[in-house]
Amino acid sequence: MKDIYIRAIRDTFGGVPYAVINDGDVSALAGAMSLEDNNVLGIAMGTSEAVGYVDEEGRITGWLNELAFVPVDANPDAMRDEWSGDIGCGVKYFSQDGVIKLAPRAGIELDESLSPAEKLKVVQKLMAEDDPRAAKVYESIGIYLGHTLAYYHELYGCRHVLLLGRVMSGKGGDLILDTAKKVLAEEYPEAAKMVPELPTRSSAVWDRRRAAL
Repeated sequence: MKDIYIRAIRDTFGGVPYAVINDGDVSALAGAMSLEDNNVLGIAMGTSEAVGYVDEEGRITGWLNELAFVPVDANPDAMRDEWSGDIGCGVKYFSQDGVIKLAPRAGIELDESLSPAEKLKVVQKLMAEDDPRAAKVYESIGIYLGHTLAYYHELYGCRHVLLLGRVMSGKGGDLILDTAKKVLAEEYPEAAKMVPELPTRSSAVWDRRRAAL
């Protein structure tokens, strides 16, 4: 599969230099550029949980930042990931799977004939309409995220966390962010100096760059 992409690049662009990196690293690079700072952990919550890291020197480390498969829940009854076979993996909490898992528990019935992306859209629509059931879903994910960011901070010592992806869009993303910040401030003061944020929080930087062109 990788060879197909490499051939497509060569056929389209010729012998130009290129690098193949995952979407998590792209998230981290976007964060470093928009924040105009380094030591950034980028987390994209969509179909899966994609994570990347830009270090203090502004470099992608080459580490295997596949935190989607790192367990974040030690509960023996936690959902099992079908790819790794492990329980409590981040992908089941910080992706559309997390929203879909929590929706029925919050009283939202989802049509099983819908695709995962369509199920996410149902919950997002309810959240846009200020449905309290949808708010419970996103608040729960925010609580998960607050505790997990403290864990990630131990691993990376990151100064910033940029949160992207479909799950973080709209009112639901705002609630996840606010809840995670509250958990960090109340329970992990040593990690609270780490700043989690959405791309929109840094839009002023992009505005300044566009104005300079």
